[in-house]
Amino acid sequence: KAVASDPPLARALHRSYILRVSSDTDSFEFQVSEHLRLSGVYWGACALHLLGELQSLDAAQVVSFVRSCQRGCGGFGGNLGHDAHMLYTLSAVQVLALFGALHTVDAGRVMRYVASLQRPDGSFAGDEWGEVDTRFSYCALCCASLLGKLGDIDVAAAVRYVRACENFDGGYGCEPGGESHAGQVFTCVGALAIGGELGSVRSEELAWWLCERQTPGGGLNGRPQKDADVCYSWWVLSAMCLLRRDGWIDGEALRRFILSCQDEEDGGIADKPGDLPDVFHTFFGIAGLSLLGTDGVPPIDAAHAMPASVMEQLRAEQAAAASEGRPSPPPEFLTFVESAFTSRAEYDRWAAEMEAGREEAEGDRT
Repeated sequence: KAVASDPPLARALHRSYILRVSSDTDSFEFQVSEHLRLSGVYWGACALHLLGELQSLDAAQVVSFVRSCQRGCGGFGGNLGHDAHMLYTLSAVQVLALFGALHTVDAGRVMRYVASLQRPDGSFAGDEWGEVDTRFSYCALCCASLLGKLGDIDVAAAVRYVRACENFDGGYGCEPGGESHAGQVFTCVGALAIGGELGSVRSEELAWWLCERQTPGGGLNGRPQKDADVCYSWWVLSAMCLLRRDGWIDGEALRRFILSCQDEEDGGIADKPGDLPDVFHTFFGIAGLSLLGTDGVPPIDAAHAMPASVMEQLRAEQAAAASEGRPSPPPEFLTFVESAFTSRAEYDRWAAEMEAGREEAEGDRT
């Protein structure tokens, strides 16, 4: 484990940065990230949770926004009115779990959407248009796990597909034969861990490939001959933690690299020293420090990318619900006042789509 030393994690500055960029709706960055707003909410909220500052956000407002992004098919889009996609469906489930609000959505309906994207070979498409990637396999398994509904998808087939993406060097690609990449390694190792097949990983070969991602400056890269980037503090180290090989890298050097990417005036963490910060790298930098066990950042679950305390509470609630043996009734749709829509016409279209989706799902069950 790394030993904490100067410079310190600028906790207060990072809190202020996340809150500032979340509310500055006129900024260029806010506008160009419209399509992935829901994932941005997850990155910011999870970072704040790890900093002990989740209460800085308006929970009711966040939950309302997330629920308003759901589509009639059961999946979630990246923003209001956007098409449903596996990536944003996972982000929605993660955000609701962070705020203890998973009960506000129909888990069965979400999982019907997720299951509808599984292909005969076990892979998952990202949306109705059919792109296949191991990222989506991870999203599907993580969604199912967080909702306590792994039985709603074919886990064995999903695991077989992920294993087919393993390469000669122990790494994983986005599809069979795809180049090994640290980001795909996390999704595949995380998927195998959630699917109960972590033992199938060639741990020694993969751990060597992962530890070779550490550069002379202490940071980690995603592929050979690439620059270090703060986000790989998560993609690489989370996989190594799952493999119980996190001691194979220089943790103190990695910590120094992460902290050197902080903006010590305005807050936030960048991809590299001297670059401008963003919420994505701020979260993954803080999450990397959590995996290192430094700077007072509490533990994070390396498979689900969620604070360990949230996972413990979620599993306790699921165990209690299972012992009672009574399924929870589906939640009611948001009213216009409760929703994040500012136009009644937009809300009415959304509500009609949600009702049609519910009727279709009920028809399928009968």
